[in-house]
Amino acid sequence: MTTDPGSIESAEFRTALGRFASGITIMSTLQDGIAHAMTANAFTSVSLEPPLVLVCVDRGVRMHDAVLDCGFWAVSVLAGRQQGIAERFAKSGRDLYSQFDGIGTQPGPKTGCPLIEGALSWLECRTWATYPGGDHTIVVGEVLSLGAGDPDDPAALMYYAGHYRALKG
Repeated sequence: MTTDPGSIESAEFRTALGRFASGITIMSTLQDGIAHAMTANAFTSVSLEPPLVLVCVDRGVRMHDAVLDCGFWAVSVLAGRQQGIAERFAKSGRDLYSQFDGIGTQPGPKTGCPLIEGALSWLECRTWATYPGGDHTIVVGEVLSLGAGDPDDPAALMYYAGHYRALKG
């Protein structure tokens, strides 16, 4: 077992954290009227009062500058049947202008940021604070509006041990 922080290998780190099951979300924003999105599993609630959530965004992806420039963003919590959407937005280098082709979205009522149709729930946020986090930026957002999908939806999309899985409720 590795215990010296200076000797932790990337692969070991990924394996260890891969043992933590996480929900899958799509984070979206607008930059100069162009929709940007990414798959995110580093998403969590922060505070009830005020209502705050956070997501971690890789500093090396185009979404990083887009979300910081805009200051508003949305998160769609994916259902088990939406694995293909998660896979699409997890790929880097996809065409910016066609990335939403064939995916049902609607603009968020407060921000206009794309919300994924059929998601289990969604939130719209205004950036409240940002913090450096190594090769990522921790973006904390104040929730401006939210909603939930069908309460009888059968499964949530999860990521565990390097694979997508549907968790039935």
